[in-house]
Amino acid sequence: MPKYLFTVEADPQYLSEQSAPEEDQYAFAYTITITNTGDVPAQLIARHWIIDDARGHTEQVKGLGVVGHQPLLRPGESFQYTSGTRLATPTGSMRGSFLCVAEDGERFEAPVPEFTLRAEGAGPGDAPARVLH
Repeated sequence: MPKYLFTVEADPQYLSEQSAPEEDQYAFAYTITITNTGDVPAQLIARHWIIDDARGHTEQVKGLGVVGHQPLLRPGESFQYTSGTRLATPTGSMRGSFLCVAEDGERFEAPVPEFTLRAEGAGPGDAPARVLH
């Protein structure tokens, strides 16, 4: 029986130049690396993201492919892309999954482990730092 498995790694980064903390806008980029660690070629078809901010607001994003691509990965091959999101708080998290279809037609999900989004200088608390002028 073939093994269907994509491994996903995330590398988030705070984008200070695209953020406006005084307006509660925090921009983040994240680089995702998807590797086919299974036995058969498979294609990434769709994505599902769950994005949480520190105030408990959750946004779900679903769509076909990633950055306009639906990569077909042979065993051992990887695909990397960078995308972004905005939060109203300096900290938050993302998690999700990719829907994949193996060459033999078998569908499977590749989970994306939760990763933290944190603005530079943000503590583990919920509230953004306030500066008095």
